[in-house]
Amino acid sequence: MSVQRSAFIFAWILLLPAVLYVLAIVAYPLVDTFILSFTDASLKKTTNWVGWINYEKIFNATFAEVILRTFVWTFFSVALKMVIGTFGACMLNAAVPGRSLFRLLTMPPWIVPMAIGIFMWGWMYNGQFGMISGLLQRFGLVDGPVAFLAYGSTAFWATIVTDVWIGVPLVTIYFLAAIQSIPKDLYEAAWTDGAGRWYRFRRITLPLMVPAIITMSMLSLIATFNSFDIIWILTQGGPSGETTTMIIDTYQTAIGSKKYGEGAARAVLICIFLSLFCFAYFRVTRRLNPEKRA
Repeated sequence: MSVQRSAFIFAWILLLPAVLYVLAIVAYPLVDTFILSFTDASLKKTTNWVGWINYEKIFNATFAEVILRTFVWTFFSVALKMVIGTFGACMLNAAVPGRSLFRLLTMPPWIVPMAIGIFMWGWMYNGQFGMISGLLQRFGLVDGPVAFLAYGSTAFWATIVTDVWIGVPLVTIYFLAAIQSIPKDLYEAAWTDGAGRWYRFRRITLPLMVPAIITMSMLSLIATFNSFDIIWILTQGGPSGETTTMIIDTYQTAIGSKKYGEGAARAVLICIFLSLFCFAYFRVTRRLNPEKRA
């Protein structure tokens, strides 16, 4: 046996556990879900092949609203995380007394278990004993209790605020690392030339942060689009479906209504959207790293 053939076999022996893992944990569920989406699987003992009927059912006006709502929810959530994260990273990078303490204070939303944090926000949104409603009444901004999760418009934004609160720490720390990787001599040269803080941020910090911003935006986009816990714990998709996103609708159809075939069709559609996001992410990162295109 030649040396090259021996090395080839040895490499595949090392890769075999990872390949089996991917086939068992990723590939098999995806293929099984795709096949299930073409059936009328439910709690019935028999399952029939129904072709494209499940996909024809989901492309109606109601599901179109769900898709649009999902994209709007994702857009505002990701955009707010990026803006607040950028601002927070700049503040944490500033040479101010107690900077270590401020950096430490950014961690609680990330450290606290997600479910507990979401329940905490649910209590604050409560109209009768919630802190937010109480403060608004105390300052005379509203006439009476405001139950934020009882109305579609307020519940929609309440879930976004909660998602932003949970996601901002990670974005801030990531951007802080990106800012600290910028060479100091650039700032010193700009400062010597009389450039102010805003000019240095606009001409040095922000342009050199673009790769980090794009990478984090893509990763946050994928995670937010697929977010389930926040909406489910706060509103379960209500009131009147005003906070129902694609992942919530899929769960309600497949698990709540026991329509596994229709739920699988929705899951396949989500996979397609997420695959497109991943494809865009790899395309963008490839453009940002010209060496990888060689």
